[in-house]
Amino acid sequence: MRYKHLDSAGVDLSVLGVGTWALGNFGYGTVTEKDSINAIHAMFEHGVNLIDTAPVYGEGCSEEVVGKALKGCDRTRLLISSKFGIGNTTAKQMRYPSKEPLRDGSYPNVLFECEQSLRRLGTDYIDFYFVHWPDYDTPLAETMEALNTLKAQGKIRFIGLSNFDREQIQECQKFAQIDVIQPPFSMVVRRDEPLMKWAMERGIDAMTYGSLGAGILTGTFRTLPQFGADDPRSSFYPFFQEPQFSKVMKVLAVMDQISARTGKPLPQIALNWTTQQPFVATALCGVRNPAEADENCAAFDWSLTETDMTELNRAIGTYIDFDGSAPMR
Repeated sequence: MRYKHLDSAGVDLSVLGVGTWALGNFGYGTVTEKDSINAIHAMFEHGVNLIDTAPVYGEGCSEEVVGKALKGCDRTRLLISSKFGIGNTTAKQMRYPSKEPLRDGSYPNVLFECEQSLRRLGTDYIDFYFVHWPDYDTPLAETMEALNTLKAQGKIRFIGLSNFDREQIQECQKFAQIDVIQPPFSMVVRRDEPLMKWAMERGIDAMTYGSLGAGILTGTFRTLPQFGADDPRSSFYPFFQEPQFSKVMKVLAVMDQISARTGKPLPQIALNWTTQQPFVATALCGVRNPAEADENCAAFDWSLTETDMTELNRAIGTYIDFDGSAPMR
């Protein structure tokens, strides 16, 4: 496993992190608790020291599974990342039930959600605590005040912002130290690349999500799939529809050539491409069983050459002429 040092947080982070969206059985098909826990343990055994979760992943289910996986582990050697502010676990959603997930960055909710996450995770502190999405009804100063309170209480160590733009980050910096951001990023989702470069210059590191493009970069999909209505891949990303899908297939053709030359599978090529970017601290990647964990972690037994990177970048620059990610909203 490779590691990068985070400037602001001052910790060494594995370049691959455990993503747990699917662990909440959130539209990615059935994932068993046993397989999930075994997959997390396999990642830890390969040297991964970061696990990322959120209460919105299955209305607390993902955090509960992570909590079970952490039992018996050396907590001091692991870094936990969680989030708050959207979904059925917020205080606002409980007060005003809605079919659409409501955002809540209010001071009382931040403290409330943190306590609930700590309980589900079975720990007394969270290392990286992220605002999951901006709440446009609550001043960012209020949200930052709550995070500073949690930090002073020792319940969180570092403050993060997920899905924030530059202006929002700068506003938050007026009231709190921002240690890390979490934007989507992969070969087919590059909207926030300038943001990550800007943040890196200011000592703010990036944990990226969607590293395998919701599976499209694994080579699993060679014909246009039809997902169920509750599957986030049918709405969150635009490349599971034409003409974007066919354009991604042209990038996969170049990945196939590199795979044939190196003997390495496409997921490992995609993970190396992302983590070899200097502005990426770690790439979050979902795993549903130990076999997936073993294959993903094996990506860091080797690296893409300069020639490989040049070929991939040329293909991406030629064919990926769409934004690639869900709109900031």
